[in-house]
Amino acid sequence: MVQQIRSNQPHYVCMIPIESLTGHQEEEIMTFGVSADEAKKQAEQLLTSTYGCNQSQVQKLMQQAKIELIAQWCTPSQPQKDQSG
Repeated sequence: MVQQIRSNQPHYVCMIPIESLTGHQEEEIMTFGVSADEAKKQAEQLLTSTYGCNQSQVQKLMQQAKIELIAQWCTPSQPQKDQSG
């Protein structure tokens, strides 16, 4: 799933370690939302639909989740004009 970041809106990322599901060390998933709750909701849906987690597994994984505001430098900026001409 790919989500586009819209400028001038706060965005949050939810990062969840899924090593216990996949067996791959340090593997995690990331989801995005316009609020912390939306990022969390997206993560819960992804865990259920893609990884087949039940409610108990989702709750356990969400306890390990980190939800953070995406840094300003990650948002799209206006294209800069070429200064060589």
